[in-house]
Amino acid sequence: MAFGLLHLHKNKNMFDIGLLIIAVVFMLIGLLVSSRLKSKFAKYSKEPLSSGLSGKDIAEKMLKENGIYDVKVLSVEGRLTDHYNPADKTVNLSEDVYNGRHIAAAAVAAHECGHAVQHATAYQWLTMRSKIVPVVQLASNLMSFLTIGLAFAAYSMQGMMNSMLLIFIVLQGAITLFSLITLPVEVDASKRALAWLDNSRLTRDYEHAEAKDALKWAAYTYFVAALGSIATLVYYIWRYTSNRD
Repeated sequence: MAFGLLHLHKNKNMFDIGLLIIAVVFMLIGLLVSSRLKSKFAKYSKEPLSSGLSGKDIAEKMLKENGIYDVKVLSVEGRLTDHYNPADKTVNLSEDVYNGRHIAAAAVAAHECGHAVQHATAYQWLTMRSKIVPVVQLASNLMSFLTIGLAFAAYSMQGMMNSMLLIFIVLQGAITLFSLITLPVEVDASKRALAWLDNSRLTRDYEHAEAKDALKWAAYTYFVAALGSIATLVYYIWRYTSNRD
């Protein structure tokens, strides 16, 4: 009996340490990428756009030139809170981007409108991501709730531990799928944004290069998130298969 409890305690410690290592490693990578991203946007926010247009002007112009008239451009609070909401068809720009007349504002505004163009053209990856959003939200909420149950299972029967791990694999699998689908969605939106800025002649050569650089670092945040999600899923699978041996 004592040996069994010791074995289960060891399993729990291994599980906690493994998750801790994954969390710390990708947290540090995420912080580095985030810091670099903020640095890039701070730099390009100080460089005026030669066209003199604001982020709001650019967003509305891009939407109009793509034949999209049912999407509103709104200003939202916060920094780097820019996003496109397909549910109510709104391009939401942070205050600095909405009012800004600089390279960073142009890049972000065009990128978010890139999502609106994806929505209007039924871009398959965006459609797929939108469909699984409710599932991912449920999975994330359940993961938080079941973490306590997993800790309890580590001290209980081995079969219960395996069952809990299997549930975590399914939930984490949904989250990982969402992270992977997000990658082509974000990359494609940036490509659309840069192509439109170039074709519309709203950015000169050096401005185009800097807008591309800003969006590149924004994309890196999604790659880091996807890698972290994959690492967590692989770890859960490894723990599950190890417990079955």
